[in-house]
Amino acid sequence: MTEDLFTGPTDLPDQVNTLAASSHFEQDGICFAARNSGLYRSDDGGRSWRSAYSSITVDAPLTTTTVALSPDFASDQHVFAGVNGGVLRSMDGGQTWSSAVLPLPAPLVTTLAVSPVYARDGVVFAGTLEDGVFRSADRGSSWAAWNFGLLDLGVLAIAISPGFAEDETLFVGVESGLFRSENGGRAWRERDFPPELGPVLSVAISPNYPNDGLLFVGTEEHGLFLVDDRANTWRRLGEDTVTGTVNGIILGRQYSSNPEILVLLDDTVMVSRDKGRSWSNWQAGLRFEQGTASIAAPQGLDPGATLLVGLIEGGIVCL
Repeated sequence: MTEDLFTGPTDLPDQVNTLAASSHFEQDGICFAARNSGLYRSDDGGRSWRSAYSSITVDAPLTTTTVALSPDFASDQHVFAGVNGGVLRSMDGGQTWSSAVLPLPAPLVTTLAVSPVYARDGVVFAGTLEDGVFRSADRGSSWAAWNFGLLDLGVLAIAISPGFAEDETLFVGVESGLFRSENGGRAWRERDFPPELGPVLSVAISPNYPNDGLLFVGTEEHGLFLVDDRANTWRRLGEDTVTGTVNGIILGRQYSSNPEILVLLDDTVMVSRDKGRSWSNWQAGLRFEQGTASIAAPQGLDPGATLLVGLIEGGIVCL
């Protein structure tokens, strides 16, 4: 492992950049937190944490910007972690790691997304701060830049269609707006989303996207938008309540029949159970004075389900 390439600055707050949970969370309680001080794993539903980098020897913190798990993590134990200059891969749940260095100059990986049919196609995407999108088709062993038509290389979010095996569709949120690929990332086209509303920080695709064409877009300053990709239209949701920065969006597992939407704002969590028409706090009076950075809902959005919230100053709150 190239230590100088992957280690980052030591004077950053220990922000929790990304949270990810096992697809069998209710049975195994496994989740991961990518922080500026490294990658951490919990086996008890987020109540306690330990370093997932215990097998890696470095002299400085291995700043980890993002983490993603295989959809079949419970059986294959595949974990991907984004760092400065590359992607780390574990095939045993974080016990050991291998590294893939992305082409120089070393890009900062900002986000990772794993194909919903990863067991079959082995595809993983990595978004970077200044160098666009990289794609791996061999389970993270090697990577290539896939940026034809991507006019803005500052990638902040990636979302993959649940029908990716058939429609090959994915979206990236960038500094200037939103781009879509319909051929697995080989080529990109800008969507009709006003650039003045960017940057786009978060994107969530409807579980029924192949039929309804809906996705949700969270911005840095202008709140939340519902985009109809078929009609090429967009509209603001929660104008009076979902304001400012939308750091994360999670849709209910049965969105088609129970249209639940959760959004992570700078200091609270809001939820709508009627497709964005009305909103309420996840918990009455819930406020995070430290500021929020990431969220995971490993049990779905039913009332009383576990939520994990990562804070800018390093705390992880289990609700």
